[in-house]
Amino acid sequence: MNASTRLAALATRAACLAGLAALGAASPAHAADLCAGTGSYPLKPLIGGEATDLCRVKAKAVLVVNTASQCGFTPQYEGLEKLHQRYRDKGLMIVAIPANDFGAQESGSNQDIASFCKINYGVSFTVTEKLVMPIQRDPLFAKLAAASGEMPRWNFYKYLVTSDGKVKSFDSNVEPMSGRLVKAVEGALAAPL
Repeated sequence: MNASTRLAALATRAACLAGLAALGAASPAHAADLCAGTGSYPLKPLIGGEATDLCRVKAKAVLVVNTASQCGFTPQYEGLEKLHQRYRDKGLMIVAIPANDFGAQESGSNQDIASFCKINYGVSFTVTEKLVMPIQRDPLFAKLAAASGEMPRWNFYKYLVTSDGKVKSFDSNVEPMSGRLVKAVEGALAAPL
């Protein structure tokens, strides 16, 4: 991707992020529309569906996770899949965004990442193409960090975005099926739209 293409992608993503705080104003049918129709954050899934716009997802809650294939936390893919299987029909969308920022633990190609996730963990939730910019400069992670007060410090940092626009962060040490994260997901899914 050349510099002008990257800049164009950043510009479209930036418009979306301005709307994260406006989740509460979204219509009931689009309660987890991350950008309340004001922009775009394109996702190109390697696994879990077709190209989509994170700003237009129809989910009651979205769990965004920065991931890596060669990390000590990589086995959390298994727990994320269990969380996905348990709550996807209740309105949870999981979005894993591979990044090579911490310890250079995601150096593989997009094809390598997809194969690794499917073969080793049977992943069926959304896993996107690998970030091409540092995570600290990605507009989505910048907005999530600003809303939660926490920038990812390592791989498998988790952000739960609720239908009322609140963002809760969970450190890499918090397992996907831990009581703390499950309680937060269930609370987000039980909230009225």
